Amino acid sequence: MGNAMRKQNGFSLIELLIVVAIILLIAAIAIPNLLRARMAANESSAAAGIRSITSAEIAYFSGFPAVGYAVQLQDLGRTSPCIPAQTHACLLDDSMANAIPGSAGHSGYQFLATGINSGSAINSDFVAGTTPVTASSTGSRDFCTITDGALRSQPSAGGVPPNTLAPCLAYPLAQ
Repeated sequence: MGNAMRKQNGFSLIELLIVVAIILLIAAIAIPNLLRARMAANESSAAAGIRSITSAEIAYFSGFPAVGYAVQLQDLGRTSPCIPAQTHACLLDDSMANAIPGSAGHSGYQFLATGINSGSAINSDFVAGTTPVTASSTGSRDFCTITDGALRSQPSAGGVPPNTLAPCLAYPLAQ
């Protein structure tokens, strides 16, 4: 008779299943919001990256007037120890300067910056662009700028960031 009347300690299987179901319900609500917040943070970082590239291009133009704007994004980066030169101007962090298409990117985005010589001896214009590494997952908008420094954006189509003036000029100005 002592065994039949013994009190049970702990939770029943039903109680544990209810707790697991509640946790799964909360996760189902929270995870999409978390992913949207992460995508918004990636987009904000990408826009800030384009602004940093623009500032670096202007500094490069001042530092290397015989070249004009940097030929490619990697030329704005740094080596260790960093002594400014045309191929590594020490103006951008290497994680940004090497976030080119085909790489893991930077904050979910891949970047390009291209100097454009327009038939002259120096690069008198540049285009800097960024697109998500995985469209609709790491970001949903593309960003670009040209020599005027105005930030432009459009919904992402994926692919490679613009590297000529016309595609970037087709983007509407960012709000």
